[in-house]
Amino acid sequence: MDSNNLLKQLLMIGIGTTSLVAEKLREVSEEWVRDGKLNPDQAKTFVDDLMKQLKSEQGNWETQMQRQLRNALQDLGVPRQSEMDELRGRLDRLERQVRDLENRLWR
Repeated sequence: MDSNNLLKQLLMIGIGTTSLVAEKLREVSEEWVRDGKLNPDQAKTFVDDLMKQLKSEQGNWETQMQRQLRNALQDLGVPRQSEMDELRGRLDRLERQVRDLENRLWR
């Protein structure tokens, strides 16, 4: 499972949901203006305030999703990139040592 791809997909779902909510908020506020329940300035303020709150919460949601995904991958035993890099370095050193030993035996 590619964790970056999964995270990107989850973020895109969040962005799509936010866009849909923004569109619906604008539609509702325009309807309230037409019905005389709000004046245009109140409707704009209403939509702007809710969008600010949504964006703030989306940032928190993204952070929580990243943390939960990291924890889930750790629970599954999936190594972090830094751990993989360290193991690759160790493997390279061991391969060099084996080649050096083989070369000494054949001399």
